[in-house]
Amino acid sequence: MKLKVLFLLALISIPVLVNAQRGVRIGYIDTEYILQNVPEYAEATSQLESKVKKWKSEIETKLNQVKQKRSELNNEKALLTKELIEEREEDLFYEEKEVLDYQQKRFGPNGDLMIQKKQLMQPIQDQIFQAVQDLAKAKKYDFVFDKSADVVMLYSAERFDMSEQILRTIKRASKRNQAKSKSEKKNAEKEDVIVEVNEQTDAAKARKEKALSDREKRKKELAERKKKILEEREKAKKEREKARDKKEEKDKKEEIPNEETPNDN
Repeated sequence: MKLKVLFLLALISIPVLVNAQRGVRIGYIDTEYILQNVPEYAEATSQLESKVKKWKSEIETKLNQVKQKRSELNNEKALLTKELIEEREEDLFYEEKEVLDYQQKRFGPNGDLMIQKKQLMQPIQDQIFQAVQDLAKAKKYDFVFDKSADVVMLYSAERFDMSEQILRTIKRASKRNQAKSKSEKKNAEKEDVIVEVNEQTDAAKARKEKALSDREKRKKELAERKKKILEEREKAKKEREKARDKKEEKDKKEEIPNEETPNDN
């Protein structure tokens, strides 16, 4: 974790030094939040959860059947020959192995669950990646991080969160793809224009507020600098006056003649 944080800080510091005058724009997204709010992903996840529930039920039923047969065999051992007992135990071993193989096929590292999760995630991840690329280029972001990923974010201000913008982009794209009639496509395109205008207005407003804030900051810095210069001048003036008064006092002492003592004749 420490290495990741250090790498992240080093990565950010390079363009900060190079582009100190322009400033570095950093944003982040929360992939988990985006996925939870994409209707298609939520629907597909629900379907996958139903399959998982069905698979688990099948496995549990088959394991219970094997367990029941094993219990019956233990109860009947006294009445069975050694060969018959071994034969039935071998059958139970293979039955149990089949169930475990089925469990591995469904839930193993390369099982159906992992494959279907990947198939479910990949299209949405591609959309998120493309939306981040487009937004970052359009709004000149230098870095965009994923809050849900391995890069540890010790603090993140909400104003840098791009998740809502990415989510709106994905939903608008989904509406366009699902639109069948010309009127539906036209309405989807119109909505895109309205949202884009609103986003541009918000961005312009944010830039204006930042410019005003920077102007006030510069004004304050200039006032403080001017005050400091005046204080330094006043201090230097007082020191000069003090030095002059000291010199004048010294000169006066040197000008006073010594009183002559009378001669005794």
